[in-house]
Amino acid sequence: MAELLCKICGLTRAEDVAFCHGMGADFIGFIFARRSPRFVEAGHAALLPVGSALRVGVFVGSDIAEVRDIARRARLDMIQLHGGEDVEFCRALGAERVIKTIWPERLSPEKAAEEMERFAPVCAYFLLDAGGAGGGSGKLLDTAALRRLHPPKPWFLAGGLGTDTLPSVLSSFTPAWRPYALDMNSALESSPGVKDHDMVRKALGLAGAWRQDAVLR
Repeated sequence: MAELLCKICGLTRAEDVAFCHGMGADFIGFIFARRSPRFVEAGHAALLPVGSALRVGVFVGSDIAEVRDIARRARLDMIQLHGGEDVEFCRALGAERVIKTIWPERLSPEKAAEEMERFAPVCAYFLLDAGGAGGGSGKLLDTAALRRLHPPKPWFLAGGLGTDTLPSVLSSFTPAWRPYALDMNSALESSPGVKDHDMVRKALGLAGAWRQDAVLR
């Protein structure tokens, strides 16, 4: 079966977490960068029930001790690193639970490939995001340009993914070139940290329809 999983990130409210999981989200993302309008405390995130979805914590600029402490208190399954952390940082957290962010727009295809080869032994997944560093930019990556990249690990696609952009993005995927998962956040909100349930439903429905079509092809 064609696999295309979905992560909804930037969640702050119990009703949104429950809705996203109920609609089939595979990953629920909590942001632990204090400068973000979607910041949540570890204790609050721990109380939000995610069902069978995996808990992902997003970190920008935290040190290893802080990441470990929050991961324990928030009961995280995965740790997503957005702050330019090095190889040893990832290794110290455990490769099996690290999602390492790469920003293709700031690198040549050759440099991006080198960076991914360097980090592949110390992460479980890559996340390709628009912009240059830190948190999400809300911009859409050029999927045509991304075709030159072949990450050595399963990868998430992030940046500007919403109900308006998903149809064209999904149409660019092929059996040989597609992400492991879509990472969606601000394009599915009515305000920062408040998810629009109609948008979430439609976005997850579009991803589900793509999976079904891929099975039939």
